[in-house]
Amino acid sequence: MNTMENVFEQLLAASGSSTVKESLVCLIETAKTSDGRLDLACKRIVVPVLRLCQSPPSAEELFLSIKLLRNLCAGEIKNQDLFIHQNGVAIILALIKSMGFVSSSSDYRTLHMVLQVLGNVSLAGEQHRGVIWREMFPFGFLDIVRVQSKETCDTLSMVIYTCVEGSNKSSVELLGDAGLDIVVEIIRTATIVGYKEHWVKWLLFKICFEDSYFSPLFSKLSPVAEDENSDMNVAGMNSFGAEQALLLGILAEILNEQLGDIVVSNEFSLFLFKILRNVVGVVDFSTRGKSRLPTGSADVDIIGYSLSLLRDISACQGQNVKNQGEDAVDMLVSAGLVKFLIRLLRDLEPPAIIRKVAVDNNKVEDSTSKSSKYQSPYIGFRKDLVAIIGNCSYCRKHVQDEIREQDGILLLLQQNVTDEDSPFLREWGIWSMRNVFKGNEENQKLVAQLELQRSVDTPEITEMGLRVEIDPKTQRPKLVNA
Repeated sequence: MNTMENVFEQLLAASGSSTVKESLVCLIETAKTSDGRLDLACKRIVVPVLRLCQSPPSAEELFLSIKLLRNLCAGEIKNQDLFIHQNGVAIILALIKSMGFVSSSSDYRTLHMVLQVLGNVSLAGEQHRGVIWREMFPFGFLDIVRVQSKETCDTLSMVIYTCVEGSNKSSVELLGDAGLDIVVEIIRTATIVGYKEHWVKWLLFKICFEDSYFSPLFSKLSPVAEDENSDMNVAGMNSFGAEQALLLGILAEILNEQLGDIVVSNEFSLFLFKILRNVVGVVDFSTRGKSRLPTGSADVDIIGYSLSLLRDISACQGQNVKNQGEDAVDMLVSAGLVKFLIRLLRDLEPPAIIRKVAVDNNKVEDSTSKSSKYQSPYIGFRKDLVAIIGNCSYCRKHVQDEIREQDGILLLLQQNVTDEDSPFLREWGIWSMRNVFKGNEENQKLVAQLELQRSVDTPEITEMGLRVEIDPKTQRPKLVNA
């Protein structure tokens, strides 16, 4: 092994500097270009830098050494190979353990740089990724992820994602208990400090959508999972946490961004519906929400993100089919999704414009006088319910029939209004009514009866000072002030 004197001599000679610090600063600049990295690769400068990392003269020089390694391994295969052959991963791992993770910005900065080194080396090829995974999984990754830093959370996700992409063995280990423990800690860190880059999203996309491990991961995030059973069934959940809300929020964002491109399994969809049913039983609907998602309430956010996911799943019209037989929408309908949503919509207070009409007509004392009615827990809740019902009924006669049999048509008509608490409600209401009537003779007969009568009054609609009329231009029913 090179003595420290030899290490210093090699660095000083390569840079033409007089001190180790000056040498490191100079070499860092040289390694910013591809020609500079290649030149330093020919001088095997990675070797003395790794030795310096094992016995750095100072914390500053350690940081500069790691920064130099990061630059050297940025796309230069000779340096990346030399890093692996000189046991660079083991040296880095020993360095991580020796740091002790003191809560200081300098330590976080060095740790972030260490992960960038591993990230650059991991891009060199399967062999390099395999060495990193063998050395770091699981305890090295666990040591790092417990440092609650936004930068380390992002870069660690990048290293893990790169190592498991294309490797069956690493993927299987990531989906085991030890691997999911790492992912849980990543989500917890992201919940506390946030994340800046896309690697956290990509990692969760792979686990939850590509590898269909949404259910085990969500269950592991349960606030009671550690005390009871990390694999607990969602049917037994009566407590939800901010980490679960963040996971659903990220997945909802991913699915919405790639609508039609992501294949969502039936198992994912059914588990999501179970989550929705359970969290509805936990949320207090007595107070009207004043904000959009995220609201700051984990339970309310889980409702909102679950509905957002179900809305986009149902919008794909059979494209998100992973198994043979029924698609996700049909399975959700068979499991009672439409009935559940109609019940929620029926229990929900009327839209704001209808409440105002009711008050103006002295039908009720105020908008919250009917205590049996649910309040919208967040802005957009009503629109999400209507959107899912409308999407599910598209070209599905059995769903159209079910809506009629559940006395849901007039209920949906009531949603065909503008609503300050639910932007775009009217647009989704029109879409839903179009889908409910299209190609369905029974439902069309109901419309025809409304057209012959010119108006129809129901106790609920009449009580609010409204009536249903047929628009002479569109020949569609609408609500008007009586």
